[in-house]
Amino acid sequence: MTALPTGLRRLRAQHGDPAARSLRNTWDAPVVHRDLAASPVPHLSAAGIAAWGTDPARHSAEQAAAAAVQDELIDQFLGASAYLFAVPMYNLTMPSVFKAWLDQVIVKGRSFGLPDGPPASGRPALVVSARGGGCGPGTPNHGKDFVVPALETILHDLLGLEVTSFTPELTMAPVVPALAHLVPIHKASLTDAHQQARRRAEKFRDQIAV
Repeated sequence: MTALPTGLRRLRAQHGDPAARSLRNTWDAPVVHRDLAASPVPHLSAAGIAAWGTDPARHSAEQAAAAAVQDELIDQFLGASAYLFAVPMYNLTMPSVFKAWLDQVIVKGRSFGLPDGPPASGRPALVVSARGGGCGPGTPNHGKDFVVPALETILHDLLGLEVTSFTPELTMAPVVPALAHLVPIHKASLTDAHQQARRRAEKFRDQIAV
């Protein structure tokens, strides 16, 4: 896929998210979609790390292959003007496939660590992080969200993105009897997430049009 300079880059870590679809349905510009569940990227290897500081002319075959993966992902990332990251919570943290993508994209001298700042600095990004349980007030794991705070820090501090996040919670409440009493919180969370997604899509359009 080729990233489009005026498009929205949508990255799905594992399963689809209804709130992310609400944003996509409101968005009417070109989209580049990378599904990490269907096409996972490799985890960062020793060859990939070594390739960062080695003259490309001296790359081994393994280093050249690892560098090619990084170049493809970084070029796609930098080719978009706005970003939608659908990253569910798995066991209180992000799926390993999304961490693998981050590790391949965050390369000093390419996507961060440049004298003038990250090339994507200031671009809008939305993180939608659905979870079967809940980490908000009144939910079973209140205060144990190790997805969104980490992503907000990584995406903003390293890649320079202006990040907005929201979390449709308790998606398992309608089907797990032990969580049935939390269905009202789930419904309120999902309704709010859809509304925020639609508003954010409109704001993205306005920001990119400027």
